[in-house]
Amino acid sequence: MATHTLTLDIGGTHMKAAVVDDAGTLASERAMIDTVPEAAAQDVVKALAAMVAPLGAFDRVSVGFPGVVRAGRVLTAPNLGTDKWQGFDLGGALSSVLAKPVRVANDADLQGLAVIKGKGVEMVITLGTGFGTGLYQEGRMGPHLELSHHPFRQHQTYDEQLGNAARKEVGADRWNKRVVKAIANMRVLTNFDHLYIGGGNAKKIAFTLDPDVSIVDNVAGLQGGPALWRD
Repeated sequence: MATHTLTLDIGGTHMKAAVVDDAGTLASERAMIDTVPEAAAQDVVKALAAMVAPLGAFDRVSVGFPGVVRAGRVLTAPNLGTDKWQGFDLGGALSSVLAKPVRVANDADLQGLAVIKGKGVEMVITLGTGFGTGLYQEGRMGPHLELSHHPFRQHQTYDEQLGNAARKEVGADRWNKRVVKAIANMRVLTNFDHLYIGGGNAKKIAFTLDPDVSIVDNVAGLQGGPALWRD
């Protein structure tokens, strides 16, 4: 019997959901609502439960969250307000309201599970509200590294220089030059065999990519849900 995974993609701007089959194919319509800045964690859980109610039956839940999560519990939530989220048992809260088992991972890590090929060192970066990263070796997800909050340039972090607010502030040309530099930094840091670029602003890239770099569809943030349950 086929297993269906409800995948939740919690972003700094939008929250999305869909039911996905084992192959990563969407088995329901996609639902989306705006993210309320600085909302209390329990209010976000209630909003998610209401959003997914029309999507139909599912067996388990995978969640992509924009921060560091350990064993379902939030450690950081830079674009949602860490003070309101730190220590919150997101996995437990969602399992309680949805009555299904829940696994939670960083949103960029989860997106990468949908697109990696399982060969060598692969990396994902996401360009959206902020700058996300995921790292994999031979198809296995590594520990999440919050590279987005490391120094990048001009005494600012990757998040501050490459997030959507920065793109709007400095314009397309300057933002693209920053993305080129960030990719070069990631190459030196990880020696990746392939880099995948996702997130809503991946479509804003206006330079020629090297053969070992490719853009992936943002729907991967939902399609990666089943992979979170594979051993």
